[in-house]
Amino acid sequence: MINSVLEQCPIGDAVKCHLAAYNAAFYELGLSWHWDDETFHTLQRMSCERDRIKDYMHSHQSHLLKVYDADFLIDAIQTTKARCFETMTDGGAKKAPSVNWAEFQRAEVGA
Repeated sequence: MINSVLEQCPIGDAVKCHLAAYNAAFYELGLSWHWDDETFHTLQRMSCERDRIKDYMHSHQSHLLKVYDADFLIDAIQTTKARCFETMTDGGAKKAPSVNWAEFQRAEVGA
């Protein structure tokens, strides 16, 4: 199964697909987050996906935890990320080779 996902991902390897799926999910959910390669690889040191997201929230987006329950946000991110990843790897469909989610975020805030 892993090999078929790697072959189907138009972006490249599975790590880049997962990173792109996270950034797509953040964008779709209206979160002004962007994980670059360094951030993503640092978070990969934790084995649990939920712990990675929670750690990032606590260290970089703690203001959201005053309004939202952490588990609610994590569930929303994981669900959306899984769907985005599935779309990116679905049946070998050709998608755009990459999307610069940081540029999308900057454009929306007018930076």
